[in-house]
Amino acid sequence: MDALTLLNNRNSEPRLTKPAPDREILNRILLASLRAPDHGRLRPWRYLLIEGKARQKLGDLFADALLARKADASEDEVKKNRDAPLRAPLVIAVVAKLQDHPKVPRVEQLLTAGCAAYGILLAAQASGFGAIWRTGDNCYDEHVKTGLGLSADEQLIAYIYLGTPEGLTKPSPEVHLDEFVSAWGH
Repeated sequence: MDALTLLNNRNSEPRLTKPAPDREILNRILLASLRAPDHGRLRPWRYLLIEGKARQKLGDLFADALLARKADASEDEVKKNRDAPLRAPLVIAVVAKLQDHPKVPRVEQLLTAGCAAYGILLAAQASGFGAIWRTGDNCYDEHVKTGLGLSADEQLIAYIYLGTPEGLTKPSPEVHLDEFVSAWGH
């Protein structure tokens, strides 16, 4: 698949099953993501690979965080949070590792970490796998951040669920350039 075809057909895959990419393919996917645009070559990101029983441990962390945020959460809400990481055979937590730099503001570092995460999505699809970028309360929760071992200068920006697409891919909505592009300075 050529690059433009990939970019024009990229789609999130919410229903994922086994297998996840094997180590060789996963390493190629992650290496591709390291080519994100990066002012100052700071590489202000890192990844946590969560698979196997670690997904259940992450689900327990999500459930605990929910109960800390909302003590009266229903059993269904707790179960949904606990089961969330089980929706794919591999979850990649994308962490922005922000640092003080005289020429590269933190917002640029956050953007480049987002580009690295997007690189994972693209490389996964190019490798024949499906992925979806998820956030939500568990992406911004201090209890979860602590449970994952993040430091004060780190920010969780995405959970990328990765596996084999299950069922038919939902078509992407059609987009039109005139909704997004205009001339300036005329």
